[in-house]
Amino acid sequence: MNPADVIATLTLQAGFNSAVVVVGTACLGVAAGVIGSFMLLRKRALVSDALSHATLPGIALAFLAATWAGLEGRSLPVLLAGALFSGALGVLAIHAISRYTRLPEDAAIGAVLSVFFGVGVVLLSHIQTLPTGNQAGLKTFILGQTAAMNRTEATAIAALALAAVAASALLFKEFRLLCFDPDFAAGQGWPTRRIDLTLMGLTTLVTVIGLQTAGLILIIALLIVPPAAARFWTERLGVMVVVAAALGGASGWIGASLSALVPRLPAGAVIVLVAGALFMASFLFAPARGVVATAWRQGRLRLAYAEQAALAGRLAGAPPSPAMRPWLRLRGWLRGGDLTDSGLAAARAAERNRRLWERFLMRYPTLIPGQANWGIDPIDRVLPRDLVRELEGLPAETAR
Repeated sequence: MNPADVIATLTLQAGFNSAVVVVGTACLGVAAGVIGSFMLLRKRALVSDALSHATLPGIALAFLAATWAGLEGRSLPVLLAGALFSGALGVLAIHAISRYTRLPEDAAIGAVLSVFFGVGVVLLSHIQTLPTGNQAGLKTFILGQTAAMNRTEATAIAALALAAVAASALLFKEFRLLCFDPDFAAGQGWPTRRIDLTLMGLTTLVTVIGLQTAGLILIIALLIVPPAAARFWTERLGVMVVVAAALGGASGWIGASLSALVPRLPAGAVIVLVAGALFMASFLFAPARGVVATAWRQGRLRLAYAEQAALAGRLAGAPPSPAMRPWLRLRGWLRGGDLTDSGLAAARAAERNRRLWERFLMRYPTLIPGQANWGIDPIDRVLPRDLVRELEGLPAETAR
């Protein structure tokens, strides 16, 4: 693979048709990341799997109806219209089963997924026996065929994807409330069922427009993997949605570019592999919740606790442990077996910090800051200055 060709493809300089396909696929990835974020937080990630499988009978029925009417059965708008109808029917079926029966939602998802996909497979087998031709134009929707997209199709996919993103931006407040506290939203009079159906409808739209790119089996990855990767980067919903959109767009951009560079490389699978690689990078190196960052914070926390315990013990006359002596000497707090001036100051600060935290826990046990490592973090940086002065003014017997 020529590096110049790689750069040209990634920078949209490898031809107009290739650029249009890459941009359309990237827009699909952005939309999938945005919509998938709400589905993930709503704990309905597998609904997209059921929707993708529910589109298969719609595709087959649209082909049969178009052929019976004398139209081109493999027309993409016709097939996508059938997929949209079937997917919407699957959404309503899941909603009805969950609401009007005692079955949990996961059972409804499993039932809709298996039944609809089974009907689709039967219909495809029937189409194979028709004299109008085989199902070669339909099986691409199972695994996707990005290279077969023309300019009109890629433009339509990009436009619909951006429309889904715009709708999510307009309904961001409603979706956020639905994801985090649907009971409160219902109690305040919000139409939670309509909001939920709107979110499911946008998921159906993204699923349908992604059939040509990733296929009904792999489109679920674009709706789950980028949001799951984004969750490692932040604790805030707005930032998570933006990061998920960026990761989804990058997955579509890079995957479609690689598919254009390497002959017979399935674009849908490559897009999913790129998304998986970004997920692993986020899982390991994301600063908020990544494995490396979490291990680093935990290590620093243990070290800070051991420091304070060793300094407090030495201040009380107990020698530090052999494991802590080299570290205290490295910090300049210990010389020989005695504390240096800086070590004595650090020990007194640690003792004061411990004493004030104890008083705070005794006096205000329900006000413990959720993000603070109480007893270790400097109390002056966590609590308001007035409260710290109040704790310092308490007599010693109050803390007992």
